[in-house]
Amino acid sequence: MNTAPFIAVEGPIGAGKTTLASMLSEKLSLSLVKEIVEENPFLDKFYDEKDEWSFQLEMFFLCNRYKQLEDTEKKYLHHHMPVVSDYHIYKNLIFAERTLEGKKLEKYRKIYQLLTEDLPKPNVIIYIRASLPTLLERIKKRGRPFEQEMDKQYLEQLINDYEAAIKQFKESDPPIPVIEINGDQEDFVISEAVFNRIADQVKEYIE
Repeated sequence: MNTAPFIAVEGPIGAGKTTLASMLSEKLSLSLVKEIVEENPFLDKFYDEKDEWSFQLEMFFLCNRYKQLEDTEKKYLHHHMPVVSDYHIYKNLIFAERTLEGKKLEKYRKIYQLLTEDLPKPNVIIYIRASLPTLLERIKKRGRPFEQEMDKQYLEQLINDYEAAIKQFKESDPPIPVIEINGDQEDFVISEAVFNRIADQVKEYIE
């Protein structure tokens, strides 16, 4: 059980999660937890041979984020220090369901449940909803080499997967509050008014 507010920013690849989490961290004096992506040693191999390296890729992400959240609980939440993270651990399952199959997926699901059952859960989720054109534009702009040739159908599937996950969070027992942002129309980087509105909504959960 969390002893301090824990906010998670979520959305598909390219939605702007890290940017928004960083901005909120600075504006509201929140401790920031950022996922490790490019440091995954299996990333390049995965994009070259997905079937061969998918399990190693997903396990690295899962174990890394498990350690991050374990440390977050010890260093911040237990010391009454609010935290904002640019991911929810559930995203691991979303991606694994798309990259793994058969026995590897079965093994992964079991490991995921064991590792995450006692990890801190967010008190509120900020969900950046964005369409495929918006995601493709932002992916191109940030310029990660391994993302530039990303399959559009894969991104479309992720968009649908995130929509289903957010619906599940809202309907869980107890439900997790969700602050929704229209990433196609609301640019929190350019518009100070949009960002301040988001920050004010988050304040309600940390004060």
